[in-house]
Amino acid sequence: MQQSTYDVVIVGGGHNGLVAAGYLARAGRSVLVLERLGHTGGAAVSERAFPGVEARLSRYSYLVSLLPQRIVEELGLRFTTRRRRISSYTPVVRDGRATGLLVDREDEARTAASFRELTGAERDFAAWREFYGMTGRLAERVFPSLTEPLPSRAELRKRVDDPAAWAELFERPLGEALERRFTDDLVRGVVLTDALIGTFTHAHDPSLAQNRCFLYHVIGGGTGDWDVPVGGMGALTDALAAAARGAGAELRTGCEVTAVDPGGARTPAEVAYRSEGVERRVGARWVLCNAAPRVLDGLLGRPAPGPGPQGAQLKVNMLLRRLPRLKDDAVDPREAFAGTFHIAESYRELEAAYRQAADGRVPVPGPSEIYCHSLADPSILGAEAARAGWHTLTLFGLHQPAALFRDGGGGGGGRGDGAGAAAAVKAEALEAVLAPLRACLAEPLEDCLAVDGEGRPCVEAKTPLDLEAELGLPGGNIFHRELAFPWGEEDGPGGAGLGEGPGARWGVATGHPRVLLCGAGAVRGGGVSGIPGHNAAMAVLGR
Repeated sequence: MQQSTYDVVIVGGGHNGLVAAGYLARAGRSVLVLERLGHTGGAAVSERAFPGVEARLSRYSYLVSLLPQRIVEELGLRFTTRRRRISSYTPVVRDGRATGLLVDREDEARTAASFRELTGAERDFAAWREFYGMTGRLAERVFPSLTEPLPSRAELRKRVDDPAAWAELFERPLGEALERRFTDDLVRGVVLTDALIGTFTHAHDPSLAQNRCFLYHVIGGGTGDWDVPVGGMGALTDALAAAARGAGAELRTGCEVTAVDPGGARTPAEVAYRSEGVERRVGARWVLCNAAPRVLDGLLGRPAPGPGPQGAQLKVNMLLRRLPRLKDDAVDPREAFAGTFHIAESYRELEAAYRQAADGRVPVPGPSEIYCHSLADPSILGAEAARAGWHTLTLFGLHQPAALFRDGGGGGGGRGDGAGAAAAVKAEALEAVLAPLRACLAEPLEDCLAVDGEGRPCVEAKTPLDLEAELGLPGGNIFHRELAFPWGEEDGPGGAGLGEGPGARWGVATGHPRVLLCGAGAVRGGGVSGIPGHNAAMAVLGR
């Protein structure tokens, strides 16, 4: 007989829900996780994307930065990451010659020489060192606060203890700092990219959406490093699921939650769900929602405020028989693709792409960034593919808003409507990001692509609408909703109200005392971090 009441019912078995389940079960609480899909992991999964090919790709999310080591240690996870020596490579044509900017974490002299080769001066490298020295100090001070009770804006400002950094990153549009500090258009663009990942905005947005996105991309782990998950992203969520089960949590897949009754002061909450065509209900002292806040609004039967969230990315997975040669023959492709390979991401190109997409047109050229997981971690490849020297490429395209695909790319016309129009825009967007990649190569990309068991090139693209359909992310927004600054204060721009109660103190409140957010839509959510899951668990435990 199935249990009818639990201390905690968690809606959604993504990585944050599994983190919360692990902490709560270890603390002796009875925990039930209900997952709509046939497996746990959400967007942090490793899958065989290409039939007949032994390669398990991190299909959606793909790098790790914000996951605190304390969560790994406290939950006893068997999970590791690898640091990438090459931070980034950005190809460019200057004076008719193919060259590029290479940032080597372990060889400052080499990086300085690359800056000189590109810009003809030392100024931008000195500015680069100063700027990232500042963000490094900021990361050391801010990152630990993400797993503590939510500070006020004033408390966080005191903790940062750097008025200049605070003004540049928390009060003024990021573009002002980039234009004041850097002179080279390409260098400005490389820095700006971290402010645009999954966020449809521009350098001078007065809402500071770009600043909030940038902040979460440079504070991870207290260093800002983005590391490769050994075994792929699914290795993390498999470890989390094992830890939760090992601690006594019950994980049920194929269970779609259809409604949440938040209960009252003297009555427990109740969760309705559908499993194998049968409607079921289960009681709970607490309900933790790992789905987006807009999804929770629907489950609670309350109207969602304002327009829905909108994702703004194109994720492309590729499998290659070999890495392609570059027109810039001064750099080894094994180094160029080991870090973040920036394509069409100069400052001017990023602004132009934003304006095109805002006008309803597929941006051409499409800005994107690429990296090769298998260079750092070949374990995701089958033995035969690894011996043959095959590699994966992960491409993340910027400025690809959901509306572009939903509306059929209004600037193009003639696409029809509905699914056909979305498919046409998807094909156009894929070509828009692959064309500038091809322009950097000394050989055709198609000559390097592997083919699957059915003879098709191993290229897979995921739009925001695909993420909405497959993962239940409204508008395909990878952050569930607009990111917030990591403080709680109603008069602070981008912050969240402090309010009363444990949910508010930890930044996971929903307006119902027994219902908490434990996913990316919580304050200090977004990215593969486990932080919202940890904080929701701490709120339940009264810590």
